[in-house]
Amino acid sequence: MTQPGSDQEPLTLDDVQARIGKRLDDVAKILAGALVTVAGAMTALGLTSDIVVVALNNEPWPIYVAALSAILAIVCSIVALLIHPTRRGNAWETGLLGFGVIFYMVALSVAVVGAAHAASGNGRPTLVNLKLDGPKSDRRLSFDLHADGVDRWASVDVYVTAVDAKQTDLPGRANIYSVSLRPNDKGNIDHVVSMSLAAPQNAWGIQIIAETAGGNMDCESRSPHGPTCAVVQLS
Repeated sequence: MTQPGSDQEPLTLDDVQARIGKRLDDVAKILAGALVTVAGAMTALGLTSDIVVVALNNEPWPIYVAALSAILAIVCSIVALLIHPTRRGNAWETGLLGFGVIFYMVALSVAVVGAAHAASGNGRPTLVNLKLDGPKSDRRLSFDLHADGVDRWASVDVYVTAVDAKQTDLPGRANIYSVSLRPNDKGNIDHVVSMSLAAPQNAWGIQIIAETAGGNMDCESRSPHGPTCAVVQLS
């Protein structure tokens, strides 16, 4: 088998199959780096080791699916490399590499979506640096609020209320403090509160609730989009 006018020696059927097999092997070697590529995509999108732990706790399936699909792509590529380059062998190798490409694309797609979602946060606010300082006659309450991944049109509401020993709002008492916050153009909210605190005489403690407007107000909710709550007992 040769081209008309060519000086090359005619190729046998085995030679043709060997060339096809070499090209398939090159594809298999590329797929063998699937796990590295997927991990690189996750890292490029900001999925650090700390965020991986959070993602595994909140919604682990994207990371598991991406890792499993990448491993299956590698297995398909390794098995394809071991197949002898015959006509039937090349057919098997083509089939395996087809499945390998499918697993590779699934791994990469899930990794990109999962990493972007995990790295951008879920809009749930976080309370940090919570302090209640000063004598009873001149207490000051201070805390910082941070949230990322907040939808453009969403807002985070913050309430400070006086509660009894059962951590229930005192009846007939208005909020000590309340504010509604909108995110910046990056979807982040950073808010610092420092205020004088004049709690009612029968108050057992002070409760701070930060929640996405219109969301769940239950502090015991297991939803990743539930509110963030903190209670400070008055001395």
